Amino acid sequence: MEKLFRLKENGTTVKTELMAGITTFLAMAYILAVNPVMLGDAGMNSQGVFMATALAAAVGTFVMAFLANYPIALASGMGLNAYFAYTICLGELADYTDPWKIALTAILVEGIIFIILSAFKFRETLVNCIPENLKYGITTGIGLFITFIGLQNAGIAADEASTKVTLGDIAAAPVALALIGVIIIGVMLYFNVKGAILWGILGTWVLGIIAQLTGWYVVDPAAGVYSVLPVVNSPADFLPNFAALGETAFKFDFSFMVSNFAEFAVIVFAFLFVDLFDTVGTLIGVAAKGNLLDKEGKLPRVGKALMADAVGTVTGACLGTSTVTSFVESSAGVAEGGRTGLTAATSGVLFLLSMFLWPIFGAIPSFATAPALVVVGLFMMSSVLKVKFEGDTADVLGAFVAIIMMPFTYSIANGIMFGILTWMILKIIRGKFKDIHPVMWIVFALFVFRIVTLAIA
Repeated sequence: MEKLFRLKENGTTVKTELMAGITTFLAMAYILAVNPVMLGDAGMNSQGVFMATALAAAVGTFVMAFLANYPIALASGMGLNAYFAYTICLGELADYTDPWKIALTAILVEGIIFIILSAFKFRETLVNCIPENLKYGITTGIGLFITFIGLQNAGIAADEASTKVTLGDIAAAPVALALIGVIIIGVMLYFNVKGAILWGILGTWVLGIIAQLTGWYVVDPAAGVYSVLPVVNSPADFLPNFAALGETAFKFDFSFMVSNFAEFAVIVFAFLFVDLFDTVGTLIGVAAKGNLLDKEGKLPRVGKALMADAVGTVTGACLGTSTVTSFVESSAGVAEGGRTGLTAATSGVLFLLSMFLWPIFGAIPSFATAPALVVVGLFMMSSVLKVKFEGDTADVLGAFVAIIMMPFTYSIANGIMFGILTWMILKIIRGKFKDIHPVMWIVFALFVFRIVTLAIA
């Protein structure tokens, strides 16, 4: 352990690292319940997505552990999975057969681009060329978008003909239980309970089981209301289902990329953009919490850490899950004393072991995962505190447009696109060409072309 992770040099012990790894896993294991639900909505095999999520998380986390030696775990990112399922599969590509195959192809391409950019140390340049206000605005918008999806999944936000959206039936079990779930997670966060979001999901699910047994929650498959009781026919049901994984693994569709290159490029860029800033922000934030930055405030071995993220993304695409990225919940393990890759390796092992728990995670309903989406949305929306609403109009309006376009047009890509277009146009009109990085001109041209193609269509 000492040779692999340099424990003494980092002032830690095997016991501390193991406990930190367990803490990190508990803090982020909710993704094992949330991801199959969200990608299942997109038409994918939920059990296959569960297997892919667990395996890709383990691979990415192991690469982080043994290559970069950082206490940071990876898994399918929130926000990126929402973009995958609801913007791409159920939105822009809803008219295509198996749109999730196109989305997986875009993630594969994104991951390959990330590997190349990481190898040439170009990712840092991309991060630095985007105005800070836009970065924080985009993160805030994603938080609102995820929250809205959670409210919809639980029926708290319902369709209404005149106003388009209204409050759902609060007497209905899914709506009431989801609202209770938010409170449960809130109470656990208040008392600093480890794995609060995961325990909140499980607690809401247990309440759902009680509601079904007492007759409040009425099962009606024809109406899309399914049993929340786990189905276990034999001990074999707890074995990893590689047949289900075969329903999602290597299911790529390159034909769309060839025939609709501009639209495909915008999809790839949106994945690339969100993952880029999500990863860098997480790495810096977690490293700062664990005093892992050097005297100049930089992260040593950042190239290796970014490579772990890129490898995880490619692996996830091949297995059948949305973009794999570094999880900010890793800070929970760092707070417990985790300082090396042994913390990450521990989390990776637990992700592998979780493959034996599909009967549990597979029975968790969407109203139990909805509170997790709401709370994660809260965490992401906190970035609004860093948005400057005074000063350069381009920065202010660009960030605001990014924030409002995501939830109100139901698309992360639209928020990014219109936020950047607004910023660029205002800078150009004012003649502030020195403020525009050369990379931003390429992005601007891509989005203008996308707007033209949308208008023509």
